[in-house]
Amino acid sequence: MLLTRFAIAAATLLALVQPASAQFAPPPARPAAPKATTPTPRAAACHNGASFDRFLADVKQQAVAAGVSQRAIAEASPYLVYDQGIVNRDRGQRVFGQLFTEFAGRMAAPYRMQNGQQHIKQYAAAFARAEKEYGVPPAVIAAFWGLESDFGANMGNLPTLKSLVSLAYDCRRSEMFVNETIAALKIIDRGDLYPDEMIGSWAGELGQTQFLPVHYVNYAVDYDGDGRRDLLRSPADVIGSTANYIANGLKWRRGEPWLEEIKVPPNLPWEKTDLTVREPRSTWAQLGVTYPDGRPLPNDNLPASVLLPMGRFGPAFIAYANFAAYTEWNNSLIYSTTAGYLASRIAGAAPMRKPAQPVPQLPFNELKELQQLLVRAGFNVGKIDGVLGQQSRTAVKAMQIKFGLPADSWPTAELLARMRGGTAQAQPAGVVR
Repeated sequence: MLLTRFAIAAATLLALVQPASAQFAPPPARPAAPKATTPTPRAAACHNGASFDRFLADVKQQAVAAGVSQRAIAEASPYLVYDQGIVNRDRGQRVFGQLFTEFAGRMAAPYRMQNGQQHIKQYAAAFARAEKEYGVPPAVIAAFWGLESDFGANMGNLPTLKSLVSLAYDCRRSEMFVNETIAALKIIDRGDLYPDEMIGSWAGELGQTQFLPVHYVNYAVDYDGDGRRDLLRSPADVIGSTANYIANGLKWRRGEPWLEEIKVPPNLPWEKTDLTVREPRSTWAQLGVTYPDGRPLPNDNLPASVLLPMGRFGPAFIAYANFAAYTEWNNSLIYSTTAGYLASRIAGAAPMRKPAQPVPQLPFNELKELQQLLVRAGFNVGKIDGVLGQQSRTAVKAMQIKFGLPADSWPTAELLARMRGGTAQAQPAGVVR
């Protein structure tokens, strides 16, 4: 989950747009050990030209040094094969460029909210235990469970060990995936899963809440008492392990809120609407921020940020310190906001209001052009990919301030026109948030 999980989970999420009929996953299929495919020379460039077999021998030595038994390595070896197709998928991945309302409308649909509530009732004892031990509300766990796999119905169908070792041999994130491969061997070694059970996403994530192996090793717990940490088939283990990761890995703050819908006034200081700007709720109340039905915010000092995923004309939320757990789980703002919103719906919140009118979105090519212009203006927007990530949003806000436009971080045709014809240069060092 330290990756840009939104990009990694793209194919999985596309499969989740229809209701799942399964309550939890059946035992995964056990395919024959995969056959190796021929590695390409480019894959070995960062390994001093070493062949895959030589590289794999070194990884096995590292695993032994990390405490993995020879037995586990022998069991896993038939599955530790290279697949160029996995590397090609990693190199060709593209994150979603959708509007938040479109993505949330599908992924936080009423059926998924209802399914989450049903699972909380069905596994009430495990959810109650997890909340008592870790302080994570059931709705928060259920939202991730639903988004990541539709409660176990869509966990992926590729051999995990093959995916991990292929990405480890590739140069893009070799060190990370070497560590993930060794962690997967530890999962086998301690008896949680057999090698042929390890079926998941092409990026090596496992289980009903899609843990990378390092997180599986560090946070999976045996909640059903059978002696195994089985995140593929045990709902109790899924619930306890997910709560453990949210609480201890993502630093959840017990008893505090995470995300609430709000209504913003037309004269709000838009430059303050940023996750890095925190004000007491009393300050936001004084600025005219209310709940959607007009009720005032509490007049207290709880720090909070105003989040506008589609600018000042789109949905508006007040985000608390716990929202950081969502952005750590997945640093895509669209995904993290959808997860927080779905959790609030499962917990009983009303559906978010629809915008009064459609919010214009720049076409893909114009977003790329805007990113190029922002780079020329001195900003680092990361990859120029036509997707509005946090770096692009920060740069957009800075240029909106520069041109005297409402600084709500939402790219508009007006901003693009100004940047096409303007000569104003931003000063990133003074405005990066």
